[in-house]
Amino acid sequence: MPLDDIRKRIDAIDTQLIDLMNQRAECVHIVGEIKKKEGLQIYAPEREEALLRKLVAMSEGRLPEKSIRAIYREIMSAALALEDDLKIAYLGPEGTWTHQAAIKKFGHSVEYSAQPNFSDVFNTVERRQASYGVVPIENSTEGAVSHTLDLFVDSPLKICAQILMRIENGLMACIPKDEIKTLYSHPQVFGQCRSWILQHFPEADLVEVSSTTKAAKIAKEKAHEGAAAMGGPLAAEMYGLQMLESNIQDRATNTTRFLVIGEKTCPPTGDDRTSLLFSIKDQPGSLVKALQAFEDCAINMSKIESRPSKQRDWEYFFYVDLAGHNEDAAIKDAIDQLRNHCSMVKILGSYPNAEI
Repeated sequence: MPLDDIRKRIDAIDTQLIDLMNQRAECVHIVGEIKKKEGLQIYAPEREEALLRKLVAMSEGRLPEKSIRAIYREIMSAALALEDDLKIAYLGPEGTWTHQAAIKKFGHSVEYSAQPNFSDVFNTVERRQASYGVVPIENSTEGAVSHTLDLFVDSPLKICAQILMRIENGLMACIPKDEIKTLYSHPQVFGQCRSWILQHFPEADLVEVSSTTKAAKIAKEKAHEGAAAMGGPLAAEMYGLQMLESNIQDRATNTTRFLVIGEKTCPPTGDDRTSLLFSIKDQPGSLVKALQAFEDCAINMSKIESRPSKQRDWEYFFYVDLAGHNEDAAIKDAIDQLRNHCSMVKILGSYPNAEI
């Protein structure tokens, strides 16, 4: 087929796509009106994930799963913006990995609100100044983010979704590599790139800052002093820096898990995760007996973290992730058993398992 004919065919398909997307948008608007009247949540992560899985399964063409998800992420983002003035709070500033994770989940059409710290993300959502919040919870190299765990103790918010994001750090600067004397970045990035730094910049000064975006800003401002930054490409783009090296993290599979927090958790999808927080009674063997509940009910516990309660010396809270939904019979039974050995049990939420 001649090139001109193929282009005409593409134009005709694009015309159909625009018409269909507008029809879809009208349906979404009607759904939004119904949800508002019935007091339902505008964002439904369980419906979203079910739709994405169905679309991937239906596809028989050239588009890979990653592309299908990316395309529909933006279509659904536009739909969310039509349904409501959706605002997403995230741990800022703009250009951080948390910002990128939020965009990965909610797309570019909704409104974003950068917050200076973890507590402000929670408070903004609790005060309904934002519909949802996005915070990091753990990194595959550096482990748990303790600030997030601690805030769940007193917060009424629930986990309604998770985001898994491959973290690919790079070296950015507006000077040649041989002129670099000081590296700026977030402490987690230094931890994720420790071996690379020792190999390539063993004599450089490492200066920790609050975010990779701030590091990029300093690298721009102090270039004449030999400053460079480590972080993601969005931060480099924001400040006009050149990515001198990419993928410098020590582990190729370096991944950070983020949580979406809101007022409600979500219904089962068939492939879910449940997060709990509990505090054991001050008795010998309480922790062993508490954990035995999960084995007795054949529940896979994929994560456990302990944190000081900050209420009494040597008293701890335990954060656990379980495979399944809190409405599943087995998890219900395990939680009932858990309460017999704990002074406090709090269900933080059940939510769909995520794709990287």
